[in-house]
Amino acid sequence: MSEERKIVIYCSASYDIDQKYNQAAREVTRAACSLGYTIVSGGAIKGTMGAVADEVARCGGRHIGVLPRFMEQYKFPGLDLVIWTDTMAERKERMREGTAAIALPGGIGTLDEVIGTLTLAKLDKYDGKIYALNLDGFYNPLKALLDHYVATGMLDQRSRNLIEFPDTVAELVGHLD
Repeated sequence: MSEERKIVIYCSASYDIDQKYNQAAREVTRAACSLGYTIVSGGAIKGTMGAVADEVARCGGRHIGVLPRFMEQYKFPGLDLVIWTDTMAERKERMREGTAAIALPGGIGTLDEVIGTLTLAKLDKYDGKIYALNLDGFYNPLKALLDHYVATGMLDQRSRNLIEFPDTVAELVGHLD
């Protein structure tokens, strides 16, 4: 029996965002499901997390939600598996058990998750691929910051190259196999 292939999707829990981000989330989720990936997410009904959860259910895919107990009221009801944690730190650790990590446009929590994953990859403690969907230049400031770190010697180029910034959903999906 083959090992389950998982992709973690980091994304926004906000309702106050441009709907193009939720549309991109649905497209990425649909493509990952069609490629046979299990989706791992924050498991909530809020914002883009809810759009991801709805799309996994619509596609008939498998969805693992990782939630801290204090967020129980936000749990998406159609999850195939819920992993409860006691802290946000434990949640992040449990979420990144997968083949790849995809950061969709999101807020400070998404930034925390993708930077934490990049840090672990730099330290050889995460061996999955890392992508940040740079839809309409959303992640240009992060790219510039990482490039600044390289230019000042705060980050080596090999570590900088551990995260890729596809500009479109199609480009991101092209990286998934």
